[in-house]
Amino acid sequence: MTKPPGLLISAPSSGTGKTTVMLGLLRALAEDGLTVQPFKSGPDYIDPAFHRAAAGRASFNLDSWAMGAPLLGAIAAQAQGADIVVAEGSMGLFDGVAKPGELGHGSSAETALRMGWPVVLVLDVGGQAQSAAATALGFRMYNPDLPFAGVILNRCASPRHERLTRLGMERAGLPVLGVLPRRGDLTLPERHLGLIQAVEHPDLESAIAGYAEFLRAHVDLEAIKRAASSGPMGPSSAALPRPPAQRIALARDAAFSFTYPHLLEGWRAAGAEILPFSPLADEAPAPDADLVWLPGGYPELHAGTLAAADRFLTGLRNHAETRPVHGECGGYMALGEGLIDKDGTRHRMAGLLGLVTSYEKRKFNLGYRRAELLADMPGFSAGTALRGHEFHYSSIIEQPDAPLARVFDAEGAEGPQTGSRRGHVTGTFFHLIAEASA
Repeated sequence: MTKPPGLLISAPSSGTGKTTVMLGLLRALAEDGLTVQPFKSGPDYIDPAFHRAAAGRASFNLDSWAMGAPLLGAIAAQAQGADIVVAEGSMGLFDGVAKPGELGHGSSAETALRMGWPVVLVLDVGGQAQSAAATALGFRMYNPDLPFAGVILNRCASPRHERLTRLGMERAGLPVLGVLPRRGDLTLPERHLGLIQAVEHPDLESAIAGYAEFLRAHVDLEAIKRAASSGPMGPSSAALPRPPAQRIALARDAAFSFTYPHLLEGWRAAGAEILPFSPLADEAPAPDADLVWLPGGYPELHAGTLAAADRFLTGLRNHAETRPVHGECGGYMALGEGLIDKDGTRHRMAGLLGLVTSYEKRKFNLGYRRAELLADMPGFSAGTALRGHEFHYSSIIEQPDAPLARVFDAEGAEGPQTGSRRGHVTGTFFHLIAEASA
């Protein structure tokens, strides 16, 4: 059995317009009657929600640093029943960690190679013409084994600019799949972690429909469909992560939203019940849940509301007396004693851990993490190695509890953000992607 044909949308760098192209392409192909399966290469946990809104089908991360072949195959198998796959790369096409882990560098090029998806390179041609071909040719030749579909020229200033840029591409023998004129209204809103969340966009449906109309007018959709290709199907969904409990109360709102989709898919596929609740709406977790899981998100933007959410906090504390609670990144911060916002105001959190964090002086924390558990956490026993990703701007002010894990970055350097444990409560700054053996 083979996967449906696919493509990977990438670029020389961030900020070239590939997300706009991705969303417009997903919607345009869906409007043409195709069932489109989106994916995201790399650990970004914001883009998949935008993909789902555009394609009407859940998007999943594929990560060559954090995921072994069985898990990559299981996630790729989610494309069964689709007519075409469109994946979005992270950063630049070949960008990854400096020192590969046991699995890979985590680059979008590795994802395309492993899945057999030809690359569509989105080039910002502002300020250049024929010279853009030298950039594209360099990307084409950097790894000759990488399948290459062609280029989409973005932010083209005029018909003359397009003509000159096309001349360069023709000389380099690179197919031009589309030319997008410069428009200032095609940028998605951003905040310090990148794009705002899909649920926060003031008019996401209208924006995506506009991207699709724009792509349809300026991109050769038939040529893109013909360029799609793929490799053999991987293992079945049996290799997806197992659930950490049977009944999982999962915080889900604008403050807590970052859980990797393949985890939730694996939990559901194994028969676990996911019971969503909203701390921002002052909802308590289900009283009969076996586990409460607080994902990452933006608790610092809602700290006052969370501090005043008595039903939520009381229900969380009652649960923690007898059953496990786990928090990731923002969820971890919410389990602590206090959270200091960017204005220096301290907000009382759940107090289930002694952690105090602050956004008053921003500290950039970004990168893959490998954690060796020193104690049990939901779904994993002490001694297990996990892979994840960390991305936040908070600083630790106090962390008096026992460490949960030894945590290393992608180059093997051990860091101070060990997570915490106290009683039935655990927390980590990294977002779980997979067990190291998966």
